[in-house]
Amino acid sequence: MLTPAIAADRAHAATLRARAHGADAADAILIADTALAVSVRLGALEDVERSEGSELGLRAFVGRRSASVSTSDLSDAGLDALAERLVAMAKAAPEDPWAGLAPAERLLHGAPPLLDLDDGGDVSPQALREAAQAVEDAARAVPGVTNSEGGSASVSRAVVALATSHGFAHGYAVTSHGISASVVAGSGEGMQRDHAHHATRHRRMLEAADEIGTRAGTRAVARLNPVAMQSGVVPVVFDPRVGSSLIGHILGAIGGPSIARGTSFLRDCLGKAILPTALSILDDPHLPHGLRSRPFDGEGLAVSPMALVDHGVLETWLLDSASARQLGLEPTGHASRGLGGPPGVTTGNIHLAGGSGSRDALIADIDYGVLVTELIGQGVNGVTGDYSRGASGFLIENGEITRPVSGITIASNLRDMLGSLSAAGDLEFRQGVNVPTLRVAAMTVAGG
Repeated sequence: MLTPAIAADRAHAATLRARAHGADAADAILIADTALAVSVRLGALEDVERSEGSELGLRAFVGRRSASVSTSDLSDAGLDALAERLVAMAKAAPEDPWAGLAPAERLLHGAPPLLDLDDGGDVSPQALREAAQAVEDAARAVPGVTNSEGGSASVSRAVVALATSHGFAHGYAVTSHGISASVVAGSGEGMQRDHAHHATRHRRMLEAADEIGTRAGTRAVARLNPVAMQSGVVPVVFDPRVGSSLIGHILGAIGGPSIARGTSFLRDCLGKAILPTALSILDDPHLPHGLRSRPFDGEGLAVSPMALVDHGVLETWLLDSASARQLGLEPTGHASRGLGGPPGVTTGNIHLAGGSGSRDALIADIDYGVLVTELIGQGVNGVTGDYSRGASGFLIENGEITRPVSGITIASNLRDMLGSLSAAGDLEFRQGVNVPTLRVAAMTVAGG
């Protein structure tokens, strides 16, 4: 695999060729990756998958016209031919008044920060098979588990490099390790399935396979024999593994492209309270070995920790350079870049801060409500904030989590939901977006 330095050189070479063929400016991203995954089912090896490849995406600007192409041919001759075709495409493209590279003065200068994202990714197929076997064995050992959809273990390593024609060329490497299991409990029409997984940048940080497997089996068995739930307006509590989706809706709504188009339910909320005063949403792209850590954004800008929502108040949009120009603002270091097309927006490691107390304390005063552990469907309108999704979980009765429920629908509007949000203090950093147990004061629930 390419080293980060060599990958950055190749990306830089591509931008030079675009300039040589008549582009006013250019940028390039190169991604080289390898991945290995092993899965087992019912104790037998089911699949071994390995992939390896390198691909470069090149974007060229001719005035306010631009075009993008990608290639897996990284040779000098291949890059030269690609650049020539690309510049011809850009000259024929429509003008975009907001197109262009990021401001040169905002580029990351000096060495990128060291974030400890790469452990080398050296894991043998046999070690992955043993982990996949162990996680499935532990899940199947839980009393009440009757079948398995499999256990898996994986490792991947990627080198990412970005170069621009106005002075930026850097790369970095990341590894990803994961273990998961999915099993079935019960039989016939009463069968229930659930899963558990864990992912980290460093293999040494993975939870033990038997802990993950036991969690998957326990979750599946707990869902057996669901009961009907009364329809009505009740408190709804979101388990952390699904509560992160509520923060995801905020992140989508504050993206610069959505704000510039006027298609966000939060488009008029900058500088206003969208959450209770106790709660903040923090973005930390510099978190050591974080799942969304990165030394620079998709346009080469420096990134830094910031509060997106500070004590309830929305502080910023997520802006790449194009949306920033359209809104008359400065980019915020949240650009994302794929191999084709213009940049979008993304975030670093997100967490909701300000929760307190235990989950038991959060639900202690709920006479009748629901703890949601799974969400189904995509019934969220990003323009209006209207929210309606299928769900399953557990009844909350007299302040205690009691019987499983499934096939329910929960509905409200995101503005109302966010404004009434409260949070426990059980935050754990396990994903790219991390939240504690969350409670929405009232939602309409249609029983299943």
